[in-house]
Amino acid sequence: MTTTEPTTASLTRLSPEDAAWQAHVRDFARKQIAPLSDEMDRKATLDPGLREKLFAAGLMGIEAPVRYGGRGGSLFQVVLAIEEVARVDPGVAVAVDVQNALIVAALLRQGNGDQKRKYLPLLATRQVGAFSLSEEQAGSDAFAVATTATEKDGGYVLNGRKRWTSNAAQADLFLLFARAEEHGASAFLVERSAAGVTVEPRTEQLGVRAASTADVVLSDVVVRKQQCLGGLGNGEGVAIAALDIGRIGIAAQLVGLAQGALDEALAYSRKREQFGQRIGSFQGVQFTLAEIATEVAAARALLYDVTRIVEGGADIAERLRLSAMAKYFASQVAERAASNAVEVLGGNGFTRDYPVERFYRDAKAGRIYEGTSNILLRGIAGSLPEEKA
Repeated sequence: MTTTEPTTASLTRLSPEDAAWQAHVRDFARKQIAPLSDEMDRKATLDPGLREKLFAAGLMGIEAPVRYGGRGGSLFQVVLAIEEVARVDPGVAVAVDVQNALIVAALLRQGNGDQKRKYLPLLATRQVGAFSLSEEQAGSDAFAVATTATEKDGGYVLNGRKRWTSNAAQADLFLLFARAEEHGASAFLVERSAAGVTVEPRTEQLGVRAASTADVVLSDVVVRKQQCLGGLGNGEGVAIAALDIGRIGIAAQLVGLAQGALDEALAYSRKREQFGQRIGSFQGVQFTLAEIATEVAAARALLYDVTRIVEGGADIAERLRLSAMAKYFASQVAERAASNAVEVLGGNGFTRDYPVERFYRDAKAGRIYEGTSNILLRGIAGSLPEEKA
């Protein structure tokens, strides 16, 4: 009797290059991020020294071409990196996600040659980017922006307030959306050093506290026409293209969070003893862990499949539907995984002495940012293909 190797490749089986990259990020996260996570959560700030280490490890310009100082990697490698960082600290993963899946990705896919040559080397080596779309009355209705871009002297003058801007405290460059007269929503690359740009104190938030969220105020900020990304009046197209990649990044963050919660619950169940035996030997705990592991595996398979489909050149309708599905499902799995992990640890899980308490708080953001669950379901339902006769 002879046996043969399976001919169907696993969705989650990695190439040697991808596996090496995953191992590199995993090692970095465990050694450089995990020891700082508790303090960053308490102080609600990214450790200043960690920022430089993220750049040195190649985590802030993964897709940026080597000629610009980046790694020259793939979107799939962006997903692997976000997942591994989130496995120990979802807040730090937000910084890596925004930088790669929103800012660098938008420049690569929407920027012209001059914009890429100017900004990609900075983003790959030392500058942090932030994505600034939301406003007080522009949340789920993202394009109800009131920030204005008024034409003047061959450029534009920006005025308004952008809210809930992730990475704001550390950001050197903002991808910012404003409404241009007679043209509509437009995307601008705005440098923090520009006169009239003010980043307000961070917004206090429940979870992902290592990620800075703050309002950005624009008061007569002058930008050149060359700082308009994707063409005047094409802000909606730029934002949609960015968000379909961004939602894949958030899905990766949530899969990593869920895996991190499972890691902690498993480790605890194997050492905690009650009634003379380890709690991992009790069927009630075993079944809980089995359910978490199954859901995490399913969320990861969907995430990896969607990422590869998008990399392969899916049309915009398919990208939007699939990225919404990946993010929606991962957010559900992450919240359940974190909640169940707290219960496995019992009273200890309800304290700050163990990371599952932080994972539980961090998970909630996944059902809100870059599309609430209801908005995603609405989009998915509206984009389902019609049955063919």
